[in-house]
Parts: sequence; C-alpha cells; structure tokens
Amino acid sequence: MATVLGVDGGGTKTQAVILDEQGHVLGTGVGGPSNYDDVGQRAAQEGIGQAVDAARRMAGLPARCFASVFLGMAGVVSPQDRQVIRDIAQALDLAAPDAIGVDHDCRIALAGGLTGRPGIVQIAGTGSSTFGRNAAGEAWRSGGWGHLLADEGSGYWLGMQAMIAAVRSYDGRLPHTPLEERVLAELGLADMNEIMHRLYVDRLSRSEIARLGPLVLVAAAEGDAHARALVRQGCDDMAECVLAVARRLGMDNGPSELALVGGIFRGGDVVLAPFEDAVHARLPRCRVTPAELPPVLGAGVLALERLGIAIDEQVFCALQVGAQTQAAQGI
Repeated sequence: MATVLGVDGGGTKTQAVILDEQGHVLGTGVGGPSNYDDVGQRAAQEGIGQAVDAARRMAGLPARCFASVFLGMAGVVSPQDRQVIRDIAQALDLAAPDAIGVDHDCRIALAGGLTGRPGIVQIAGTGSSTFGRNAAGEAWRSGGWGHLLADEGSGYWLGMQAMIAAVRSYDGRLPHTPLEERVLAELGLADMNEIMHRLYVDRLSRSEIARLGPLVLVAAAEGDAHARALVRQGCDDMAECVLAVARRLGMDNGPSELALVGGIFRGGDVVLAPFEDAVHARLPRCRVTPAELPPVLGAGVLALERLGIAIDEQVFCALQVGAQTQAAQGI
C-alpha cells in the first residue's frame, strides 16, 4: 500500500504526518521552524528533516518511501519560494521530483479546515493570513505579507503590541497595564530599561516575539482595557481580510464558511467572540467554525489527492481519528 507525506512548515515549528491510502496516520513528527524567510534555507531544511525523520521512525519506514508528498509552508508566495522548498525536498530525498507538491500554508489550512469544501480559512499563529476558494475553484489570499507589512492579529503582532504597551505604561503615556510586568517576566528582564538591549542587540526573533502574544489574551481575559482594545483591533483587521477574500471570490452576499486555524484562536472566547462579531458585522451569513482537521493533515489530504484518492467518508473518519490522537498528544 502506498504511503504519503504531509508537511506543515511554520515560523515556530514544523509538523509532518505519514498516511496510508485510507487516511490512517502511520507516523507524526515535529521539528524546528522552517519559514526560510525567517530562519534561512539551511535551518528550514533542518526543521523539515527533523519532522520527517521523526514521523518515519514512528512509522518504521525507510527513506524515499513516499508515493506523494505535499509541503505547505509559511512564507511561500512566489515561484522562487516554491523552488527553494522543492530544492530542500530534493536535498532530503523525500520523493521523486514529480511526486512533490509545494504551496503556501494557507492552502493546507483550508484543505484541512473544510476538507475540500469551498470557503475561507483564517490563520492566526506566529503570523496571520486569509485564504479562500470558491465553488469554481478560484482562489484568493489577503494578508500574509510578513511581519513588516501585514501580520495583524497574529502572535507576532500581539507580541509587538504587548511590548509597545509595556514601554508606554512604564513611561506614563498609558494608564498602567499588567502587560508591563508580564513582558518583563516573559523576557527575563529585571527592569524596563533592559528591553532595548534585548530587542536590538540580542535581536529577539520573530518567534520569540510571537510568544509574547498570549500575554495580551490573558490580560484581556482578566479585564485589562488596553489588552482588550488590542484584541479587538487585531480581530477587526483580520475580519477586513476575510471580507476582502469573500468579495474577490463572490462569496460576500450568500452563505459561506470560515474555518479558524492557529494558536491565537485557542485563546478562547476572549478572541473568538470579538472576531466572530467583527466577521458577522461584515458578512452576516458567514458561518465561523473551528477547523475540521489541522493543517498538517490538510497537507496529507492534498498529498492523497495528488494520487487521485478522493476524501470520502471512510478516509475522512480515519483522518479525524488521527487528528484526535494528535490533539491528545498535544501535537
């Protein structure tokens, strides 16, 4: 029986999953970050290799054993980006060149989030992005331009806002916010005057900044007015991206589905409620739903489809079991 490999490469970690033709999970693995825009091509190759090797060990499979491979990677936008990832896949000897598919992480998020149905996916993890596909197969993306241009609502964006709020609170430009103390504690700093050295000399990475994002959600849940305003702002910005995609694809006047993916949405009602409100203010008939499958299994779905395997009820049930197992293991 043929086996396929799905890879979800992000700014914080890389996940890999091995499936058989019936959708059963044979092995999973986790590696370091693989957004090569952030960490470089060598580190990205290491992260992918770590995840794939761990999954292959769990499955008890040899090298180059996959009939189909699909890699969904953060930071992949241009044909040049796709070629970089193809070069990495070739260097790792994952499969024959024509058996390897590469695209951005939004595509695998949608493939998993709605398991092939038309709709939109909103990602809010280390970065943020919105992607949709309509019934005619037309696709469009909004946001996802990287942390310097457009990562609103993401862990990175919230982390940056947490640091900005902390220094303004320290200065007296804002009413005191608990983010002041929490940012210092998370960064291991004794005094706010140390933050410049930590940021500019030690050069906090994008993923390190993103780890400050949940501090905003915690402060908002505890009632901090400034943190709540930041969450609302991020939700409004992401909802604008959803509206832009819906309009482009002709999905703004009728019923539609929106799947949510990423660690920020695991923050609970403190972020889910304002985000759903922001979406429904723009798209009243949009159904907002958790993703049916995680993005890494979405990559597995696309790898199966490259072999001509339809995702019928039996395959979907097997994938759901795999998703539940991953969730129980905290993967």
